Amino acid sequence: MAVLNKIRQRSIFLIVIIALALFSFVLADLFRNGGAISARAENTIATINGKDIDRTEFARKVETASRSFGGGSSSIQAVNYVWNQELRQAVFEEQFEELGIQAGEDQVNVLLEESLANNPTFQNEAGVFDKAKMQEYVANIKATSPQAYQQWLDYEESISKGAREETYLNMIKAGVGSTLKEGELAYRLENDNVDIKYVQLPFSGIEDADVTVNDADIQTYINKYPEQYKADATRSIRYVMFKEEASQEDEDQIKAEVAALLNDKVEFVEATETTDSVKGFRNVENVEEYVNENSVLKFDGSFKFKNNLPTTVAEELYNLAIGDVYGPYKDEDHIKISRMVAQKQMPDSVKASHILVSWVGLGTAGDTKRTKEDAKVLADSLLNVIKGDKSKFSALATEFSADNSNKAKGGDLGYFVPGTMVPVFNDYCFENKTGDQGIVETQFGYHIISIEDQKNEQKAVKIATVARKIEPSEKTINTIFTETTKFQISAKDKDFEEVSKENELTVRPVNKIKELDENIPGLGARRAIVQWAFKEESQTGEIKRFDIPEGYAVVQLTAKTSKGTMTVEDASPTVKPILIKEKKAEMLKNKISGSSLDAIASAQGQTVKIASALNRKTPTISGAGTEPKVVGTAFALESGSISNPIVGNNGVYVIEVTKKTPASGLDNYLSYTAQASKTQAGIVNSKVFEALKEAAEIEDKRASFY
Repeated sequence: MAVLNKIRQRSIFLIVIIALALFSFVLADLFRNGGAISARAENTIATINGKDIDRTEFARKVETASRSFGGGSSSIQAVNYVWNQELRQAVFEEQFEELGIQAGEDQVNVLLEESLANNPTFQNEAGVFDKAKMQEYVANIKATSPQAYQQWLDYEESISKGAREETYLNMIKAGVGSTLKEGELAYRLENDNVDIKYVQLPFSGIEDADVTVNDADIQTYINKYPEQYKADATRSIRYVMFKEEASQEDEDQIKAEVAALLNDKVEFVEATETTDSVKGFRNVENVEEYVNENSVLKFDGSFKFKNNLPTTVAEELYNLAIGDVYGPYKDEDHIKISRMVAQKQMPDSVKASHILVSWVGLGTAGDTKRTKEDAKVLADSLLNVIKGDKSKFSALATEFSADNSNKAKGGDLGYFVPGTMVPVFNDYCFENKTGDQGIVETQFGYHIISIEDQKNEQKAVKIATVARKIEPSEKTINTIFTETTKFQISAKDKDFEEVSKENELTVRPVNKIKELDENIPGLGARRAIVQWAFKEESQTGEIKRFDIPEGYAVVQLTAKTSKGTMTVEDASPTVKPILIKEKKAEMLKNKISGSSLDAIASAQGQTVKIASALNRKTPTISGAGTEPKVVGTAFALESGSISNPIVGNNGVYVIEVTKKTPASGLDNYLSYTAQASKTQAGIVNSKVFEALKEAAEIEDKRASFY
């Protein structure tokens, strides 16, 4: 009892002790894991104007985008697509909130109806959008497919965002109209004319090699215009490849294995403890089954002409007798044996027409509601009419065919070669005769076919082929791995280039890789290499091996540059031509002497040229090119005046204004004002987004996650 009393007396003290212990435990856990700030950073893929973009939600959108793009796109393409959407949303959302711009439910519903109006899923029997069908669709996917329902919600949200963005941009467009005075100016720029005489000293008159531009000049220019020469962080690498390729020993082994398939063999059957005779390729009866069981390429039962056979062995294969075999032979990356199965005479091209009759459920159905049974009845009926009167084919195709690519031409498909059409359609056209008409069924519907013409009948052959891919053996793969490892170790201790030469390997440099680049020339899409190169802990000179589909790439990081201003070396290709032009201009200006155009031209070995009816909207001078500065100067001079030297796009000019012809003017300039307003409004969408993006504070961490 005494002990219990003491505990009760000190209960508050104990509670404080326990609380402190728990608090210290939580703090310790936070420090071990980098703290709450670190956890937040790990779940944030970017911060735009103080708003965090959640990594998990971003990843979900990337996955959705990847599915919609299909298999032809890379992951980084989907990432960039979603990033552009998120960036646009973030910078506009801030404006919407500040201005109180919202999209009402009714407005969104109207936009949904407009966007879905032509989708058959949401149309009634009359082909008109039906709101009830849309609601039914949404309720159905909500109950059956969370993924599809989420996509629908995303679509609704995009419609809402689009509505708010349109409202915002329209508000800006309302303030960028042109005045009547601006309309008059547009008219004057287009219609005021000036005539000039001029002498041109072209820049091409001085060789680039005669102009000296040094690194100090380039650096001075960069310092003068730093905003124009911003540089992203980059990395440079070099690499060698170790391809997992079959050795000659591997190829010989595969050839021997394929050759063994030609002949009969005796196999021991464990179940019965007896031997059994197994027929080889040259004697087997069911050739198609044998090929499909023993070949990496499935049986091709089509007839082929000589020019469709492998070029190197076409002659030998084409002249085989039925039942004869040929091989083994090498065809690209396969070892093959072939057997002649059949031969026949057939045309090398056919001209045909068709009428496609579709039914509900097919991709070619369009608005039709007919069933498959109804489609067959219609196809049979059309065929009977055509057989009775062939001249009606074209009109019937125009009226009934579901193939919009040729129905307007009466179903005419023109000439085509074997293999162009789907198999059953192809077989009908090449196995029947000119004038034959019939029906075949394909995945597109029922085709009523009329064979119009057949050309160049010749021998075609059906050849069965057993193929084995030429691949490296396990022994070869192990050898290549060992060689790769040895190289990697040696290159760490010695010079990468020297070790490559010793091993007769080609070193491939790749310079100026950016943080979100994906493709490495010669290796394809290799984000793992780019990510490694940009890791803080990756040091210049470091070497790493990467698995690639072809084998291995051993990569060395050769240079790291930080974000900032371009180096002289990087800016030189852009800046040097500018400075050369500037120095040429000074050299040419210093050559000019004389008080008249004739004197200047004579002294420089040039001629005085004439240019008439120049205007400021299209400032092109005949014989000199586009020269806005020269034309602008001409309009600023009085008639009879001679200019000082003018540095243009293509040379240095001295001009004399011979005539100025102001436009007669208009009663009003509404048309020009309207056009100017339209032009200004047309650039609002892109310019506003670019301005908002430029002003935004963006912390982009995509490269850390993708």
